[in-house]
Amino acid sequence: MWEGLDGLQGPVLSGTCFYIKRVAFHGSFMQNGNSIFLLKRNYRLSTTRVGFLYQSVVEDYLTGFTMHCQGWTSVYCNPSKPQFLGCGVTNMNDTLVQGTRWMSGFFDVAISNYSPLIYGPLRMSILESICYAHLAYFPLYFIPVWCFGIIPQLCLLNGIPLYPKVSDSFCMIFAFIFLSSLSKHLVEVLLTGGSFQTWMNEQRIWIVRSVTCSLYGSVDAIMKKIGMRDASFLTTDKVMDDEKEKLYQMGKLDFRTSTPMIAPLVILVILNMASFMLDLVRVIATGDWDKMMTMR
Repeated sequence: MWEGLDGLQGPVLSGTCFYIKRVAFHGSFMQNGNSIFLLKRNYRLSTTRVGFLYQSVVEDYLTGFTMHCQGWTSVYCNPSKPQFLGCGVTNMNDTLVQGTRWMSGFFDVAISNYSPLIYGPLRMSILESICYAHLAYFPLYFIPVWCFGIIPQLCLLNGIPLYPKVSDSFCMIFAFIFLSSLSKHLVEVLLTGGSFQTWMNEQRIWIVRSVTCSLYGSVDAIMKKIGMRDASFLTTDKVMDDEKEKLYQMGKLDFRTSTPMIAPLVILVILNMASFMLDLVRVIATGDWDKMMTMR
């Protein structure tokens, strides 16, 4: 995505590994007359300062968005020799805490006055706005994931046909989409120096984050919007542990996490296992194996 954005107004500011000109923070002379636009933020004690916008916990994303709206451009630079080094999370619990904070921040922007679909199109290219909107509304991804984790299982329990038979030509379309998606991700991991185990871990993390982080982040943003809770910033531990770092580089990840983070996934796993076992018993009793795969 970042490479594609480089062909527009430039990629999104994201976390670390970026450099910003000081003039971009303190004020930018635009081509619209002699106006000077300042990135200002009202802090406590009624003081006015210049810098990042903290109306969302993803202050880098929001600040970059407003700067792009003011006419600034960014450039994607990915030299063969790393120019910036930073620390990242290496265990599941910190990954989910960080992911929930990101999802909450993105959706904060999506339902605010800075929504990329409303604030952006009049101030930047429509394609750049769509890319920003993709990130802002990404937390809603939990809706189709939860539907995929619940609806087929309920259909399985009730014997409702959902997928075409294996002998049906349409079944090849399902298989092609599924296998091509997995293959594309596997190739990307291998080309960037990862292993098959790394690919498996990323698949697991993707499922867990989609089920938990996107759900919790969206609910958190909505609750803050309607005043049911205050904004909070949950930090993650990025202190480097030599043993954890070694295991991480080997493609081994610590999947231990807190109960609230793992509870939604456990609910879906129990539902899937119960549906499978009950339907297996029914199929063995009736001999109708087509219904086992919810095929018509």
